[in-house]
Order: sequence, then structure tokens, then C-alpha cells
Amino acid sequence: MTNRKVETQSLDVILNRMVEVMNHSKTDIFIISEQSRQSFDEMKVELEKIRGEIETVIFEGDLLEEKSKLSRNRLAEVSKHFESFDEAQVRSAYETANEIQIGLLIKRSEEHRLRERRDDLDRRLQNLLEMIERADHLVNQVNIVLNYLTSDLKQVGEELENAKIKKDFSLKIIEAQEEERKRLSREIHDGPAQMLANVLLRSDLINITYQQRGGEEAMKELAALKETVRTALTEVRRIIYDLRPMALDDLGLIPTLRKYISTIEEYNPKIKINFQVFGEEHRLLPNFEVAIFRLIQECLTNSSKHGQFREAWVKIEWVQQKINIIVKDNGIGFDPNVAKEKSFGLIGMRERIELLEGTMKVISSPGNGATILFSIPFNEK
Repeated sequence: MTNRKVETQSLDVILNRMVEVMNHSKTDIFIISEQSRQSFDEMKVELEKIRGEIETVIFEGDLLEEKSKLSRNRLAEVSKHFESFDEAQVRSAYETANEIQIGLLIKRSEEHRLRERRDDLDRRLQNLLEMIERADHLVNQVNIVLNYLTSDLKQVGEELENAKIKKDFSLKIIEAQEEERKRLSREIHDGPAQMLANVLLRSDLINITYQQRGGEEAMKELAALKETVRTALTEVRRIIYDLRPMALDDLGLIPTLRKYISTIEEYNPKIKINFQVFGEEHRLLPNFEVAIFRLIQECLTNSSKHGQFREAWVKIEWVQQKINIIVKDNGIGFDPNVAKEKSFGLIGMRERIELLEGTMKVISSPGNGATILFSIPFNEK
């Protein structure tokens, strides 16, 4: 018994040391990721500035090109009728043509330099983006290990014989938690985070716009900036609501869906979602109701983000021991046969359907909207 206690204490010391090392590693990765993000944002601002300078240089170069043509024509006329011009006029024609040509060469050289700088920034931005993605992936992996190490497995004691069962079960729970965190992180990164980064970028550009194009153009840019902030706020509210609709536990699936659809229409007055229910509603197990709610939510989110619909239809049919769901929109549609490795929405829905032992069918084509059909068996008990 004493030997077992000593072994347990030694194992706890080892685990604590591992957790400490992993935490330091996680902090280091996070610092690298944040520094990379800061560099990424700074390079984006510089890239926009370079692009503006390229446009200006091209415009000025085109003006010099026209002046060069006129000066060459003037020079040709002077050369042709040399005897009709005095020495000062001849010298002026030659000097003007030479001066314009030198200015044109300088502008074209500057344009070439700016284009090389732009291409270099594009490459560096791509490299930084890949580094940020790798850092995020590493942080997720470290989180899984940390959660596992800091779980009840630290107090092994007399339960060492059941370690394999506990390990498998714990890992499944941790992986599910991390997947949900990754989904939330992805939504924040692709939504509010990108919008706020755009706000930062455009706020820097307003001053440049004011200096180069005047106050009227700067005010237009400011109005667009306000709209971006408004959209970001809406997206944050949606994500907060998406974390857990409290009405689901109290009211059930159908009332919660009605409230959710009403909320979508409130925040997006340009769209219309028709909701119909057929048959007698059943209260299901909480996990089933959450999963079905998430499926419909994911469909509407994908349609809103990618389908650009103006009207959608959600139909639910309750039949004996089965619920059939149709979500349809009149958006731009897509080709289901085209491989979409990064279509996280469809992947997530298929995973949920597999867990529910149901079926899913996608019907869509470019320009003809999208229809997704679910059939899910259930047992009220």
C-alpha cells in the first residue's frame, strides 16, 4: 500500500511538471501567433498604401506618356522645318522632349519598384497567414493535452486498472469540447475579428483618402466604416445567442426555432424566412433537441453567409418515431459535386447527422438556390 502511494505521488509530480511545461509552450506559441497577427495587420496596411501609390504612379506615368508623344511630335515638326525656327525654339523643343522622357523613365522605374514591393508583401502575408494557422492548430493540440493531463486522471491511485477506459472516454469528451471551441474560434476569426481588423485598416486609410481625394470621399469611407462596425456588432450578438439558446430547455424545439428565426429577421430586415410545422410536436431528449436546433441553425447560417438568399423556407414534419426537416433558400446555390474540403458547415452537419443516426441530402446547383433534407429517427424515452 505504501509503495502504491509513493508511486501515485511520483506520478502526480511528473504530471504537474508536464502541465507546467505545456503551459509555457502554449504561452510561447500564443505570443508568436499574436506577433504574427500584428505583423500581418501592419503589412496589410502597408500593402493598401503601396497599391494606392501604384495607382498614383500609373496615372502620373500615363500623363507623362501623353506629354511625351506631344513633345516628340513637336520635335519632329522642328526637325522637319528646321529653317523656320530660331535656335532658342529648337533648343527648347529638344530639352522639353528629353526632360519628359527622363521623367517618364523615372515613373516607370518607380512603378516597377512598387510592384516588386507589392508582390513581396503578398508573399510575406501568405507566409504569415500559414504561420498563424499552424500556431492556432498547435494551440488546439496543446489544449487537448492540457485538458487531459489536468483532468481526474491526475489522481490515479487505485483506479489505475481502469485507466484505459477512462482515457478513451475522456479523450472523446475533450475532443468534442475542442471541436466546439474551434468552431467558435473560427466563427469569431472569420466574422467579428476580420471585421474589426478591417475597421483598423480602413480607419488608417481614411486619412490617406482625405489627403488624396478630399473630404467627400473620406466621408463615404467613414460611412462604410460605420456599416462594418454595425455588421460586426450584429455578428457578435448572433454568436452570443448561438452559444446556447436558453429557451430550448424551457420551451422546446419549435418555440425556440420560431424565436431564433424571428431574431434573424430582426437583425436582417432584407430577408424573409418562412417557418412551417406539420404534425404533433414531441419533446425529445435535450441532446436531440440541441443537435436538431444546431442543424437548422447551421443551414440558415450557411445560406446567409454564402448563399446570399432573400427568402428561405424551414419545414418540419413530425411522423411516427421520425422527424423530417427541409431547409430551402433562393440564393446563388452551389455545386454539391465539387469537393469542398474546407466547407466546415456541411462537414459539421454531416457529423451531427451521423451521431443522430439520421440521413442528409443536399440538392443545389449554381444560380438555383439550395435545399437540404434531414430525416432523423427519435425515441421520446
